[in-house]
Amino acid sequence: MTDSLSLVDDWGPEKIVVVSHRRTGMKGVLVIDNTARGIGKGGTRMSPAVTVTQVARLARVMTWKWAGVDLFYGGAKAGIVADPASPDKEAILRAFARALSNEVPREYVMGLDMGLTEDDAAIIQDELGDRGAAVGTPGHLGGVAYDKLGVTGYGVAEATDAAAGTLGLALSGSRVSIQGFGAVGSAAAQRFADLGATVVAVSTAEGALHDPTGLDVPELLRARAEHGDAFVTRHPRGTALPPGGELTVDCDILVPAALQDVIDEDTAHRVKARLVVEGANLPTSPSAQSVLADRGVAVVPDIVANAGGVVAAAFAMDARYSGFRPDAGNIFDAVSTRLRANATTVLEEAHRRGTTPHGAGRSLAEERVRAAMESKGRIPRG
Repeated sequence: MTDSLSLVDDWGPEKIVVVSHRRTGMKGVLVIDNTARGIGKGGTRMSPAVTVTQVARLARVMTWKWAGVDLFYGGAKAGIVADPASPDKEAILRAFARALSNEVPREYVMGLDMGLTEDDAAIIQDELGDRGAAVGTPGHLGGVAYDKLGVTGYGVAEATDAAAGTLGLALSGSRVSIQGFGAVGSAAAQRFADLGATVVAVSTAEGALHDPTGLDVPELLRARAEHGDAFVTRHPRGTALPPGGELTVDCDILVPAALQDVIDEDTAHRVKARLVVEGANLPTSPSAQSVLADRGVAVVPDIVANAGGVVAAAFAMDARYSGFRPDAGNIFDAVSTRLRANATTVLEEAHRRGTTPHGAGRSLAEERVRAAMESKGRIPRG
């Protein structure tokens, strides 16, 4: 078992709250990492595999992600140890929200992550009797429907286009392989198709589908909506690959948009892409990042590439107590503008500093967080 105190470093976490409820069997954790730039904001996930260490890592990613896009919220994350398919899901979720009523929404605002839906966000608001307790509620409740809008995947494609341009690689006509065809991967695939790229592989937990001449993205989206994830290995157009096969197919751009820690040192040696764009959080290990850098493979880090959801969340945070729904067009414009600029800046800074894009992106984010901590007297001025 991890000693929570061992997770503390110069940046945080500021608070780790572990909660439980005997009757429902609820067990969960909230990690508020760093609030120097604003109150804690990050998604809440539900999975049997949730651990304190996992949530703490993701909370730190949120600290850098908010600072990376220069929006004024702090890093935080929450997790519930439960199966999201459980018939007791609502009771567990309500117990979790009640247990954190001292922190939510004064110190942390819940959002959506793996295993939670828009209706779950609405349940959190209902349980605490506060519209400010959660974002990501359905549109008919005034929320910003991230998944339906596809803002995170849209931002991944926009960041990719900017990064490709920086590398002298035209996105139009480039071959893209996407790990994951959920909310992020499917929206990214749609935007890639709109921008003229050729999607040659996609995957789900069931397996991967590959066609070097290009997959029919609109048809795959229709098949997914009708048949679910099983369509991937059964679709007549394309060759079925085992899970993970999409990471090493011949392509120009690789987008891991599913799980963390999927590209390790061994896989990094076998990646054939010229550009890797992290659509998921923490998909490449530090050793893999070094291998990719040594091989000349550029990487757009997660704190830049998948920050579209963060930008949308900032709009949702502003609208929590408003009677007006945020304008979707303004959200997409902001996602495109910020992520394109950040992708270019991070790659250029990496080249200038002689470091990896992860190192450059982290340094830029750290500078902003450190300045806020100094201004508030949380650390001595440098």
